[in-house]
Amino acid sequence: MRAPDFWWSVKPSPLGRVMTVLLTPFSVLYGRAVVRRMARTGSRVNAPVICVGNFVAGGAGKTPTALTVARWLKRAGENPCFLSRGYGGALSSDGGAHLVDRRRHCAAEAGDEPMLLARVANTVVARDRPTGAMLALAGGASLIVMDDGLQNPSLRRDFTLGVVDGAVGFGNGRLLPAGPLRAPLDLQIKQISAGLVIGAGEAGEIAEKRMADAGKPVFHGRLAPDANAALRMLGARVVAFAGIGRPQKFFDSLQACGARLVGRHAFPDHYPYRPGDIATLQREADARDALLVTTEKDLVKLTPFLGRLHPKLPTPEALPVCLVVDEAEELQKLLSKVLSNFRAAGRHAGQIDI
Repeated sequence: MRAPDFWWSVKPSPLGRVMTVLLTPFSVLYGRAVVRRMARTGSRVNAPVICVGNFVAGGAGKTPTALTVARWLKRAGENPCFLSRGYGGALSSDGGAHLVDRRRHCAAEAGDEPMLLARVANTVVARDRPTGAMLALAGGASLIVMDDGLQNPSLRRDFTLGVVDGAVGFGNGRLLPAGPLRAPLDLQIKQISAGLVIGAGEAGEIAEKRMADAGKPVFHGRLAPDANAALRMLGARVVAFAGIGRPQKFFDSLQACGARLVGRHAFPDHYPYRPGDIATLQREADARDALLVTTEKDLVKLTPFLGRLHPKLPTPEALPVCLVVDEAEELQKLLSKVLSNFRAAGRHAGQIDI
């Protein structure tokens, strides 16, 4: 789905105010259901579980954060395995757990985010997270990094990092569908171990204060484009397209690299592109003498039919980004302490306690 604009404004338009009023009764019902679900006691897998989640529907930067955390852990000698719901992929629909194989799986099977995660570490997709965790441990993982799961209590976590987009923060502060919050805010903040605000903005500052007032340490970061890719964008004419939570964030990144956007196309999050969609975008880029640029998350969905695209028209390419954390050393020390405390307790990997 594409998030409505009134979700992100504390001062919505008249139409936005009307929509908020009409949807609030549904938010009340949704809130009651999610509170009951989050109160359940989950399973304890006997390996450290680190969760990277976000408070709102739509993109906040949790997947780049999960990738950065896993890279840190690998450099520290750990063997992390990602655990993902595999949203949009067929593998998780059978209720089982599956190890992503980049050589034979595609985004339609594994989901777009797991295909990105699998570039860095082993990745398991599973609707049932304890089952997925057991498969990860059977494959030799020393710990689990969950991409998403803040609102899912099925697997107990040792550290939860709540990620916030500094440009929009907690949005209008209302629950789905009247706003973007995936659960009551106070309950979500109570669940996190620390917060990470990505990017600048007044909304992010408000979110930071809310988390800090609750006694949570808050870190700061930014998404930085790959240097070589950014240099290619400098001064270039670009037709941009993205199917992520907030496509405007991607368009802003391109412009910050010096690209001249002569076309921009926002698709719903996790949009399943068809060859005809890309052929249309190729023709537009060709007509405008422009590059055709998207996100890494979108590009992995195009892999199955890239070889069938018109060879003389612009080929889609990605602008890769990575997370830069201002207080990286402090956050790494905090994660190291979590792992040390877990192992000092004498637990043994490969078991589950209910």
